[in-house]
Amino acid sequence: MSGTAKETFGSPAALAAKVRTLAPSMTRSMQRVAETVADDPAGSAALTVTGLAERTGTSEATVVRTARVLGYPGYRDLRLALAALAAEQAAGRAPAVTADITVDDPMDGVVAKLAQEEAQCLADTAAGLDTAALEAAAGALAAARRVDVYGIGASNLVAQDLTQKLLRIGLIAHAPADPHLAVTNAVQLRPGDVAIAITHSGRTADVIEPLRVAFEHGATTVAVTGRPDGDIVQYADHILATSSARESELRPAAMSSRTSQLLVVDCLFIGVAQRTYATAAPALSASYEALAHRHAPRDRC
Repeated sequence: MSGTAKETFGSPAALAAKVRTLAPSMTRSMQRVAETVADDPAGSAALTVTGLAERTGTSEATVVRTARVLGYPGYRDLRLALAALAAEQAAGRAPAVTADITVDDPMDGVVAKLAQEEAQCLADTAAGLDTAALEAAAGALAAARRVDVYGIGASNLVAQDLTQKLLRIGLIAHAPADPHLAVTNAVQLRPGDVAIAITHSGRTADVIEPLRVAFEHGATTVAVTGRPDGDIVQYADHILATSSARESELRPAAMSSRTSQLLVVDCLFIGVAQRTYATAAPALSASYEALAHRHAPRDRC
């Protein structure tokens, strides 16, 4: 299996990225701890585990559990990362967690916050992507007899985007929106085929089921998920992790995760196009020519 659920943090900024990704799926008490350490890394690094528990109105056990969910063996390791993050933020090299959009924000403020969040999502995803897993997934796609892409809701929009791109370069690709159809499609997959599951939470049953069926039938399986420790990964040969902004009342996880998912599927597509350039380039040209007349200005009467 390419990609691992246990991640290491190569830079202090990755801690803030991990909080942005995982906080929405934590319990409320763990969210308070995670958001506190990301919003004030310097102040939090100065606190003992008891002090941080008191500051967040939680327990010492909750603080330790939060540290472990964020990828650290214990609170001591988290404190070291917080101190390093605080130093980078003070030097202007590491971004803070962006502020939530509120109902009273003016439109220029909404634009600025969204632009910052989108840019941060892309940067976090690019920094955390397992390029070896990406290479392996692109290679499998390039050689595939058939490709299925599973996603529900906003993730299905991303699945549709990928299948349209693959179809334009001559691959046979499907993105069934109906979960029953997804399972019946998965039954037809065999070794040499590829199935891709897109789920931010890593726990979407309607996405996990067809990927499991595809996995059991011998297809190469790929999970594009914001939770590389989620249920989905047990059926994934390759794991491609995504990031997202913090979930808020006006910006649910489905909105913020879509940006990073689109980056991953674009990387997959380019990887496939590079590997199949001799056939992909003429196919892209042919599809462009076939639609060119629809984009040309019409003569006016």
